[in-house]
Amino acid sequence: MLRSRSPWTLAALLAALAVAVQALLVPLFAAPAARLAPRDLPVAVAGPAPAAAELSGRLAAARPGAFALRTLPDAAAADRALRDRQVYAAFVLGPDGLALHTAPAASPTVAALLTEASAQFGGDRPVPVVPVVPAAPDDPRGAGFAAGFLPLALTSLLVGVLLTLLVAGRRARLAGLVGYAVLAAGAGTLVLHDWLGVLAGDRLREAAAIGLFALAAAATVAGLGALLGTPGLGLGALLVFLVGNPLAGVAAAPELLPQPWGEVGQWLPVGAGATLLRSASFFAGAGAGHALAVLTGYAVVGLALVVAGRRAPVAVAAPAPVRPPAEITV
Repeated sequence: MLRSRSPWTLAALLAALAVAVQALLVPLFAAPAARLAPRDLPVAVAGPAPAAAELSGRLAAARPGAFALRTLPDAAAADRALRDRQVYAAFVLGPDGLALHTAPAASPTVAALLTEASAQFGGDRPVPVVPVVPAAPDDPRGAGFAAGFLPLALTSLLVGVLLTLLVAGRRARLAGLVGYAVLAAGAGTLVLHDWLGVLAGDRLREAAAIGLFALAAAATVAGLGALLGTPGLGLGALLVFLVGNPLAGVAAAPELLPQPWGEVGQWLPVGAGATLLRSASFFAGAGAGHALAVLTGYAVVGLALVVAGRRAPVAVAAPAPVRPPAEITV
């Protein structure tokens, strides 16, 4: 055991363990952000069939593997695809030439990348950009959305841990999880929508998305803790934050991350939660089916594990008191 070793050996082991964990976490967080690039990014080309096919070929040749291209008949169809969250942007060929229709609400980073890339296809004239689904006016670059989502994940993780360590009854844990989800839905919407202005849609729909994410993340941690004890809490922290956060693509888009990690992130609570909240706030729920199913699955399984798991908290028991030595009579 570690306690049987000398203090010098224990200090060296702890330092080596910390460096090993650091060596794993730094690339996990930094690599996805450092290697952002389009990878099978859904993009449309709209216009007359021969011209659209020609531009699609040019796009595919210019950036092999970058775009998952689809052709549409006209600008109206392209805008519907953007509002339904089927594509991130559309190159529209019209009477006045080429235009780029974007959905910054889905990803301001993608909109900026495609705006820059469109310059090479416009010939001698700049390509006009039409934001069909704009981001929130107070958060045009999406930085507030990404930064505001992180505390939701952290507090959900913390609630799951504390309920597991400090609350003994299963019913009490369930009540704590549901109560937290309801309060997080109301408070999160109030802060993100009304105070900071990083959300711009229907408040009830936004509250439902935040509440479901909060319940799914907290219940996952609490359920694993109830099933496996302290190791389960560590596994929950990995799923909800240490692995789930860098693979979520909240500040960019899943299709900009190295694959298959961008896809994997959408099967974890943070990635699914961010996608659901974007769809709820900016797209009237369009494109939320997968994220809704993933979060519902985490919430149901987590609550079931809380019911079936340990009744008592998994906190480490306090050491037994040391009895004083018996008196020696002469």
